[in-house]
Amino acid sequence: MAVTTGAKALKVLVCGGGIAGQALAYWLVRGGHQVTVVERHPVLRATGAQIDLRGQGIEAIDRMGLLDTVRGIRVDEPGVAFVDGRGRRWGTVLANTSGKGRQTMTSEYEIMRGDLVRVLHGATKDDVRFVFGMGVESFQQDSDRVRAHFSDGTSGEFDILIGADGQGSRIRRDILAADAPTPYWPVGIHMAYWFIPRDATDDSIRETYNAPGGRMIMRRSHNPTQTQVYFALWENSEEATAVHRQPVEQQKQFWTDRFRDAGWQTQRFLAGMWETEFFYSQEVVQVRTETWSQGRVALVGDAGYCGSPYSGMGTSAALVGAYVLAGEINRHPGDIPAAFAQYHATLQPFVDHVQGEVNPKLLRFGFPQGKLGINAIRTMGAVATFLRLPELAARFAKEDRGGDWQLPNYSHTLKA
Repeated sequence: MAVTTGAKALKVLVCGGGIAGQALAYWLVRGGHQVTVVERHPVLRATGAQIDLRGQGIEAIDRMGLLDTVRGIRVDEPGVAFVDGRGRRWGTVLANTSGKGRQTMTSEYEIMRGDLVRVLHGATKDDVRFVFGMGVESFQQDSDRVRAHFSDGTSGEFDILIGADGQGSRIRRDILAADAPTPYWPVGIHMAYWFIPRDATDDSIRETYNAPGGRMIMRRSHNPTQTQVYFALWENSEEATAVHRQPVEQQKQFWTDRFRDAGWQTQRFLAGMWETEFFYSQEVVQVRTETWSQGRVALVGDAGYCGSPYSGMGTSAALVGAYVLAGEINRHPGDIPAAFAQYHATLQPFVDHVQGEVNPKLLRFGFPQGKLGINAIRTMGAVATFLRLPELAARFAKEDRGGDWQLPNYSHTLKA
């Protein structure tokens, strides 16, 4: 469809100043629109653990002209090693740096979330109005506008409201029908991660360890002084689901109780957990809804289609979704329902592919309950990694995790 002509620049409110929100703002201002981003956190939330870019996400960053900048902030993680209880490596999968095929377990573009947030902010802050320490408490809309009510008691009118407020999105809660199915699809895993001081035993290779009882530990070291620790647990219990909403001290006690006898470097990791300033605990879920919009309000990124950390495509999907949503708004500024409908139709096949690659039955295999299962994984994995089968399979794959879906071209919609 042709670009709508003669339409005024839109006044857009984006709720959430993370990766999806800032990427969306970047493309909207280049379409000639006036964008305000509100973020509940009092300052730019440039924190978080390690993330990666894959497939179409790399292309989306490239179209923003930021790929060289992202290359400059990559974490040095040349591969993933698997260790036993004594720390001995029984297999290693190296990153695919050939530029062809599919990324392996570690991407060629491993970066810290905070670094990417800062890069995106540098690309948007001069053109976008950012308001920190404020969120959207509620909103009303009609066929022409949205009135947003903010946490500081003020309100404002906008042409469009976009929820880029993450997995627990308040905007999504308000646009879904009261009787709509839950948007959360658990995959059976709970996860916590935190930072501890790096020591002489930590190198740039990521290490992964399996312990009996469906437990997994991962260590990755992203700079000369810090190491990231990840605990993952396969457990289906009300206690595990509820603990992530409890005070941090109770969360830490939960993970201590579940892992204190896991072996390897567990005692070091637990001691660091109680001292760390950065700690996060969550149930691993996907977000699936029948719609990403209602009237003049839409969702982007994890708020609409979180793929879970095990998709490996969460960051890429946020960047791609922001690009497509902005592109369709820029194409149809005078017909927002058409823009949102085309956004959904264009992006849905990509999201379906990304989310479909997370298979709980296959994930379950990676969390054995007993030593027999762990030994089976080690034996099969040792043979495969010795023959370099994962690297060869990645290099000769025809597509990455986003499938053969192609990023649309919206260059003709940009004014700046």
